[in-house]
Amino acid sequence: MEAIMNINGFINGLVWGPPMLILIVGAGLFLSVKTGFFSLTKLGYILKNTLLKMFSKESKGEGEVTAFQAVATALAATVGTGNIAGVATAIALGGPGAVFWMWFAAILGMTTKYAEVVLAVNFREKTEDGRFVGGPMYYITNGLNMKWLAIIFAIFGAFAAFGIGNMVQSNSVAAALETSFGVAPLVTGLVLAVLTALVIIGGIKRIGAFTEKLVPFMAAIYIAGGLIIILMNAAKIPAAFGLIFSSAFTGHAAVGGFAGATLARALRYGVARGVFTNEAGLGSAPIAHAAATTDHPVRQGLWGVFEVFADTLVICSITALAIITSGVWEGGATGAALTTAAFDASLPGGGYIVSIGIVLFAFSTIVGWEYYGERCAEYLFGPKVNFIYRILWIPFVVVGAIGGLGFVWDLADTLNGLMAIPNLIGVLLLSGTVFKLTKEYFSKEKSK
Repeated sequence: MEAIMNINGFINGLVWGPPMLILIVGAGLFLSVKTGFFSLTKLGYILKNTLLKMFSKESKGEGEVTAFQAVATALAATVGTGNIAGVATAIALGGPGAVFWMWFAAILGMTTKYAEVVLAVNFREKTEDGRFVGGPMYYITNGLNMKWLAIIFAIFGAFAAFGIGNMVQSNSVAAALETSFGVAPLVTGLVLAVLTALVIIGGIKRIGAFTEKLVPFMAAIYIAGGLIIILMNAAKIPAAFGLIFSSAFTGHAAVGGFAGATLARALRYGVARGVFTNEAGLGSAPIAHAAATTDHPVRQGLWGVFEVFADTLVICSITALAIITSGVWEGGATGAALTTAAFDASLPGGGYIVSIGIVLFAFSTIVGWEYYGERCAEYLFGPKVNFIYRILWIPFVVVGAIGGLGFVWDLADTLNGLMAIPNLIGVLLLSGTVFKLTKEYFSKEKSK
């Protein structure tokens, strides 16, 4: 077993190492250049048609859930512990400069996520019982006729969900509640399992109805808390930005408990955390977007841009600025402990905001990733597997909370990274379809 774990550790290092990050960033750069960086040049239009229409019930076209319910489900799965602990780890290992490269990855990731969503809606299928299913396995099959590659993605996704989307998250919740409130991990796991069951048994419609309420609520609590910390240290904001930009290209020398970081470390950890938090390129989010009610793939694709914008450029940036302006990043702490220290240093009891954020973010991820894994399993075995997958999902919430099955956890992390390979092959080979649909959509919008 030890030998197998060592092999898996080696493979995991390759999967999440520089080659994979170069592939993901390179794909994002190609798509951004070919679309004229529209995610930036048309950001005002995008936010007007997403953020300002967040709670609108108006929808044209076919689908199972509203456009916002689809993006809420995707955000529920995307906004997780990485936004709190992952950003802190990037700063602890790569220095403040890692934040710049996190932003860089997010800007390119907005176009990648857009392309994934456009393809997911364009190549989705309608099942016999009226459901809409889509994602990488469907646009690889229907767009490229490469079913073997789609099967590989679906296998990775169905299994990886149990680790990155389930056990990792429930373990984070258990740790946060035990540290802050003294709740036993087993109790946390059992309660989480019951709450998860109540949501996922109803399928995408219940998940969508739940996440459209939870996501704005949990984001508002954490953003408000983070902004309070930042405003309390307002005088240090200019220096924080100066530190971020200067360290991004020079690295940062050792200071206090911080061990120091080179330019290479800042770039690596910044890009890695950016990719890990917003999941652009991994192929997960388009599975949820494929169920959206929309009259054009690009219209839903705009929500993909918004998803990365909200996840990384807003929530992750708030975590980063709270940590840097508070000065605690120099103390040697890492992960959630560093974010907690930042909130506690500026606001009495601020650490409770972090604990609540971890609980809500992680729980929403458990719910969202169940849907991703279930759709992958359905692609492989048909609709009959859906209920079985949900039943299997629930006990793993408890297993994760008490810290069991570490090998499965590590293997799932590896498979999560491997999802990007078949997905990006599909996205890049079908990029012509994305460019064509984008040109078609904006030509019609311009003529209105």
